[in-house]
Amino acid sequence: MDLEHLLGQKLLFAFHGKETLSPEIIEAFQKYHPSGISLFRSLNIGTLAQVRELNDSLQRLARDLDLPLLFIATDQEGGQLMAIGDGTPLPGNMALGATRSAELARKAGEVLGREMSALGFNVNYAPCADVNINPQNPVVGVRSFGEDPHLVAELTAAMIEGMQSQGVAATVKHFPGHGDTASDSHHSLGTVPHTLERLRAVELPPFDAALKADVKLVMTAHLGITSIDGSDAAPATLSANIINGLLRRDLGFDGVVITDAMDMRAIRQGEALREESLRAAKAGADLLLNTSDPQDQTRAFEGLLQGVKDGQLTMDELQTSVEHISRLKQWITEHSISHDLSVIRSAEHLKIADEIAEKSITLVRDENNYLPLKLESDQRIAVVVPQPQDLTPADTSSYIHPKLAESIREYHARADEFVIPYSPSEQESASALERVREYDVIVVGTINAYAEEKQAQFVRNLLNLGKPVIVIAMRLPYDLASFPQASTFVCSYSILEPPMRAVAKALFGHCEMTGRLPVSIPGSG
Repeated sequence: MDLEHLLGQKLLFAFHGKETLSPEIIEAFQKYHPSGISLFRSLNIGTLAQVRELNDSLQRLARDLDLPLLFIATDQEGGQLMAIGDGTPLPGNMALGATRSAELARKAGEVLGREMSALGFNVNYAPCADVNINPQNPVVGVRSFGEDPHLVAELTAAMIEGMQSQGVAATVKHFPGHGDTASDSHHSLGTVPHTLERLRAVELPPFDAALKADVKLVMTAHLGITSIDGSDAAPATLSANIINGLLRRDLGFDGVVITDAMDMRAIRQGEALREESLRAAKAGADLLLNTSDPQDQTRAFEGLLQGVKDGQLTMDELQTSVEHISRLKQWITEHSISHDLSVIRSAEHLKIADEIAEKSITLVRDENNYLPLKLESDQRIAVVVPQPQDLTPADTSSYIHPKLAESIREYHARADEFVIPYSPSEQESASALERVREYDVIVVGTINAYAEEKQAQFVRNLLNLGKPVIVIAMRLPYDLASFPQASTFVCSYSILEPPMRAVAKALFGHCEMTGRLPVSIPGSG
């Protein structure tokens, strides 16, 4: 390859378009010869057939331009982040953590890999190996398997093995660990103040397990690690001490290092992106995850090109990086498995999703013995759920309407649904309270009420009605800390259909709640 083709192999692009390739991305391929493409739900993903054809057209374009196999990647984690909305609705990592089952994590990985392969994807930006220590973490949460490093390590490795058995390369993220932060790197640069000894004890074991499972890619976090890079630490994405030092030298990783998205605000934007792209490459990043902005694509390419011209990025460094990329493309070529679209949401896959959901449902307390529900036929249940919204850019919850009421009606016909805003006003809260006060039982779902006081206050008001109230944390278990007076508290960890069906089934005693909390609830002892 000539220099420009070598540089292009370090770049991943994105674009706007579902049915056809946009003129902008075709021009970008012609000018910069990128290594691959990231697809996003809002930009590119519609029907299954449409996605398959779009991915095929991307590979055809690469062949027409005599480019190597393209990486085609997306975020298909399960649970909170599902770029492919029509895929099997796997409950997600924290639900798997509640099952304590490496076998189910491996099966989930197989489902993800098989369905992505059927659609023409060959890289998944998953799994998330962050150890969610901090309840205030705004971006990881249920994307984590839990707070126990050893459990997270075991389930991370199992999911990777399952996914890569289907010829789809897994990407473990966010190195060296995004679990103990109270900031979202989509919006600002956070720091992790812990010592290296603490990192080795808590944050790093899941990544070490991922490397032992032969994970193909490691994604860096846009977080400063002060114990490694000092008080004014740059993001790990730009740190040679973290990528070439901690990851490559100390942990022995010889695969592909990919940055988190370079448009996140923890990275300097605009014209400064030229320098940031070069800094990432110099630090040891092989692939730069760029966005759909043609100007940013140009800045990234030109930043690397200028770095080579002025000697900041050596040809040896560039060649080594492209060797990592070429080896991965060769692995994908050799391990690719052909599946047709019929595997997606197949009976086998849906059965796995249901099994994970049922084994994850966790009964935290039932002090008044409201469960299992045993109602007369004329008694009524009010089912109250908040309207889901995307609480971070790494979230696809806004596409989902939780089918909790519908699932409850499978067991008791007189169940009415009431949808409240995620953050209800006093008037909205009062109106909902007035409408449900005459019901015999109230089932209320919560979505991160721990971080949303108006929603938490609404639940406290419900509890003061003097009715049997069953609280279901449909995302994070931490919600209980906001209303410790709740006598019955259940965790489903997800708003997708299988967890909603499973929690309804459990409420009426048709399956045992065997899940175990994968995180501690503040103030619960």
